[in-house]
Amino acid sequence: MSWPTVLDVVSGILLLLGALMCLAGAIGLLRFPDPLSRLHVATKPQTFGLILVLAGLALTLRSWASFTTLVFLTATQFFTAPVAAHLVGRSAYRMGSVRTDLLVTDELSDALERSGDNPDGTQPPPPGQ
Repeated sequence: MSWPTVLDVVSGILLLLGALMCLAGAIGLLRFPDPLSRLHVATKPQTFGLILVLAGLALTLRSWASFTTLVFLTATQFFTAPVAAHLVGRSAYRMGSVRTDLLVTDELSDALERSGDNPDGTQPPPPGQ
């Protein structure tokens, strides 16, 4: 078996696995009950699936220009998806759309109480008013 044939087979496997991970994330978005669970499947399998697809694409294209571009795309996705999910999760919690019966620990409510914020994100009136 020649080297280009091996690279083509490996890239095909990576592309297929990446597509399956993205499909699993999409199914999880439809099936999971609350925003926090949906954020989990919107970030972890989707990010890993995209990394696998981009790795398969890099093996298919076999050029340094495409490789550096795909590495930049991978790094961007790897660093921005968790941050965006974190912010959306905090917003969903403050809006009251998180099912608290599914939470094992609720550290955010303690932090909000210590800071004096209300769960909806508004500040309480100052004392004496």
